Amino acid sequence: MTAFTTRPEIKGTFGVVTSTHWIATAVGMRMLELGGNAFDAAVATGLVLQVVEPHLNGPGGDLPILLHNASQNETKVLCAQGPAPAAATIGHYRSENLDLIPGNGLLATVIPGAFDGWMLLLRDHGTLSLRTVLEPAIHYANQGHPLLPRVSATITGLKDFFETEWPTSYQTWVPGGAVPKADSIFKNPVLAETWSRLLQEAETQFVRERQIDAARDCFYRGFIAEEIGNYLKTAEVMDGSGARHKAVLSTDDLSGYSATYEDPVSASYKGWTVLKTGPWGQGPVLLQSLSLLRGFDLESLDPSGPEFVHLVTEAMKLAFADREAYYGDPDFCDVPLNVLLSDDYNAARRSLISEIASADLLPGTIPGFETQVQRTLEVINGAGISESGVYEPTMAHLSEKRGDTVHIDVIDRWGNIVSATPSGGWLQSSPIIPGLGFALNSRAQMYWLQDGLPGSLAPGKRPRTTLTPSIAFHEDGTALAFGTPGGDQQDQWQLALFLRLVHHEGNLQAALDMPLFHTTHFPASFHPRQRQPGHIMAEESFGADTLASLRKQGHSVEVADAWTIGRLTVAARDPGGLLRAGATPRLMQAYAAGR
Repeated sequence: MTAFTTRPEIKGTFGVVTSTHWIATAVGMRMLELGGNAFDAAVATGLVLQVVEPHLNGPGGDLPILLHNASQNETKVLCAQGPAPAAATIGHYRSENLDLIPGNGLLATVIPGAFDGWMLLLRDHGTLSLRTVLEPAIHYANQGHPLLPRVSATITGLKDFFETEWPTSYQTWVPGGAVPKADSIFKNPVLAETWSRLLQEAETQFVRERQIDAARDCFYRGFIAEEIGNYLKTAEVMDGSGARHKAVLSTDDLSGYSATYEDPVSASYKGWTVLKTGPWGQGPVLLQSLSLLRGFDLESLDPSGPEFVHLVTEAMKLAFADREAYYGDPDFCDVPLNVLLSDDYNAARRSLISEIASADLLPGTIPGFETQVQRTLEVINGAGISESGVYEPTMAHLSEKRGDTVHIDVIDRWGNIVSATPSGGWLQSSPIIPGLGFALNSRAQMYWLQDGLPGSLAPGKRPRTTLTPSIAFHEDGTALAFGTPGGDQQDQWQLALFLRLVHHEGNLQAALDMPLFHTTHFPASFHPRQRQPGHIMAEESFGADTLASLRKQGHSVEVADAWTIGRLTVAARDPGGLLRAGATPRLMQAYAAGR
């Protein structure tokens, strides 16, 4: 019998929804109750998350989706990660006296992809009307929602900056000149009006699919694009570089954009096939970590013991080192994924894992890529070493001023599955666009401003993002959908969860409740791109003995308070049709529902 869990594992046969905010989860369940499918539920959930977690995502953000269409028995990636604008060249940024792209402001913006991604999912796979899935977001923007304490704290930390430098954000987030208090009812009427106008224009069409395409046109070629373009023509705002800069994004960039479908990348592990995005995201690092760990007997280890933490961490160090050397938009660079995920390559890499923690960043050298690997290491070394964490603040102890991400997993009674990780367009990423009520993203900070790297900036190129949803299928027919916010930690926490589910704990909630850890041994994907060699952050709930053992093995252990790392959610469908779901209790926001 499973020991005490912080929440029950949700079980049913009708449908399950789990997300990083309880209101969004409830909205997703309502879509299922109305007769919608998992795709309808995911879209409505995602649009509401933009309203209730504005410090973590927004309409101007990014979106990767893994989706399984049961009627077609097909799993696809829906890529709504916008690429760099046409004017976003290394030469332009260098002319602005920059060595790194700032972590916020207008220079950090790529084409916003999230809205087109949600609309494409709804049009091609959903069944409900645009009005049905959009009305909950309009309601919470117009009528208000209880403001999360973390949102209030974020606004508090930025109030003076907004007032001085980003007055349009001050008007939205500090209404009447007072920071909204935690749990007060917060409204964004301008955003509500934006969506209402979009809906009104879309409904001049009378066929469902044409309405949805009309909504896409409103955003990328209609009044929303015009408002964005008009603001960016003259706006010159302060950013993290300490100087004011103009944007490179234009209405021409918006007008030519569309989200796309592609095949997922996969790897097998212990009877499971795990599916991830391509190397324009970091998802394949989880697959490579599994390939490295295939040579160890994890089943015999305590999933909260030092041996488990050590082996998983050392495998991730190697996989993430390869991420730095090889990953990028495969439309622009050759990414040797077949080699990186191969048995022979990982058998050789596995031999680098010893009983002692590695302090070195060790990408593998694949023939033909020697210069690229060397160049990568030179650039990384130039970014330097961090004395403190420089990653996204999913964990409560990090800065309230940095943005983050949300996550959604949905499975319906027909076996349709969605795993989505929306992000970007945070309230702290860039100024609110006047008349629209939302901000643009800051994803361009993930490019390097040095030539010759897979992650080098180029017009039309997707940034090598950290957003990484997951779907996995067992040979017995079991399906899993899982993910988390957390930047570079996303695949690290997902890896620990998946391994525990495979080897140690079948109860989803019990696996979610286990203590978490991650390493910042490799460079951050976010400004200022530094790293902490040999570092592990681990929750104190691992216990003093485990933490002491890790230190003896050479890990630089930073202890986090219990229940402060990660925001994992997971949903499952068993072969007989039983649906299950769970959500982490950490940060006391994520929630699973189902029946």
